Amino acid sequence: MGDRTGAQSKLNNSELWGGLIGLALGVFVIWSGIKLKIGSINDPGSGFVLHYTVMLMCVFYATIIVAAFTEGGPTFGSRWEGTRWSKPLLVIACLTAFSFALDPLGFLLSAIPMMVLLLRVIDPVRWSLTIPLAILAPLGVWWVLKRLLLIQLPSGIFEIG
Repeated sequence: MGDRTGAQSKLNNSELWGGLIGLALGVFVIWSGIKLKIGSINDPGSGFVLHYTVMLMCVFYATIIVAAFTEGGPTFGSRWEGTRWSKPLLVIACLTAFSFALDPLGFLLSAIPMMVLLLRVIDPVRWSLTIPLAILAPLGVWWVLKRLLLIQLPSGIFEIG
């Protein structure tokens, strides 16, 4: 009977399941990298970097799995105790609204109000810092994407940006 509860506690270990899921995903990505042709160091294929990077990640996932078996870890329930859902849900709502406003309003006119809302509501920042950050951060991102990287961003109905 004591052995059964020990096995159940190991199966309720959130780190074990996180490591197993990550390892399974890593094996799938390694297989996909092989299908893309790995190549060699002198003539790398399109799956070269992907393949070897994920191999390293799989080693990390394996160490998480070994540590979960040997040292144990927190249960799924203990990970969620005391979680306050209001702020994460508000961030999701802001990003959803941003995605809907992006095409009709454009990048700048949708990013600036989102930044103001996030800076004032999620982790309140004083107005003297909120306004410059909410304007300069999207402008900086816009400049890098549009001018340096030559990525076309939506300019919206007002053709701003």
